[in-house]
Amino acid sequence: MSSTHLGRDLDTTRPHSARMYDYYLGGKDHFAIDKQAAESAAEANPNVFACARENRAFMHRATRALAQEHGIRQWLDIGTGIPTEPNVHQVAQSVVPEARVVYADNDPLVLKYAERLMRSSPQGRTAYIEADFHDPDSLLNAPELGEVLDLSQPIALSLNALLHFVTDDADPYGIVGRLMAALPSGSALALSHATPEFDPPTWEKLAAVYNGAGTPVRFRTKAEVARFFEGLDLLEPGLAICHRWRPAQPDGADTPTDTQISLWAGVGIKP
Repeated sequence: MSSTHLGRDLDTTRPHSARMYDYYLGGKDHFAIDKQAAESAAEANPNVFACARENRAFMHRATRALAQEHGIRQWLDIGTGIPTEPNVHQVAQSVVPEARVVYADNDPLVLKYAERLMRSSPQGRTAYIEADFHDPDSLLNAPELGEVLDLSQPIALSLNALLHFVTDDADPYGIVGRLMAALPSGSALALSHATPEFDPPTWEKLAAVYNGAGTPVRFRTKAEVARFFEGLDLLEPGLAICHRWRPAQPDGADTPTDTQISLWAGVGIKP
């Protein structure tokens, strides 16, 4: 999710978290200033590239699990970022072709590439909303959301690597609670969140890079991340470092350590 305000023109004079993330993933949708900031972040924490890859892999597994095991057919993905294939709708529709996905972000660059997010299966549907996580009521009341998603049926709220860009003064717990309150029983919350617990000095350096670039961050502990799931039933294995959340392969020589990834991840179902 960008730190720019809704409707503001694309700002290429300062680095942007979504474009930095694109660089970590090996994408091409970023500018020189983003590359410079991303390389500074990598100097502070060389594991940012592995973190980005494992975050995407967790999103794929969580989406499949919700579609295959819990009958979810609708997704609301907030803080979408620059499209990277396969995205949520491609993963969901590979399991259930009729899946419907609404993406939301307030970054003008995402809007530029939103056409990629519209390539739905014939049976399903996708839409993109320019909206701000900090204004959940505006997002929930967006006409495009109601046209694609049925709010009387379960919806998965996907918040991947978003909430560590929401500082405490913005009331992230209250916003997540407002969004989940609008969704019916059987809905889900899937999220990943950076943590400083395993290597505080390194993550302090990384926070300094982002804060210095004009993107405030708030990395949180496991207990703090667990608060987002209050009132929900966590799926096995509970809150885990994201590469350990139902991994596709058993641990091996190439398995990263928890310190290297440092991203808590979980999926909860609303009773």
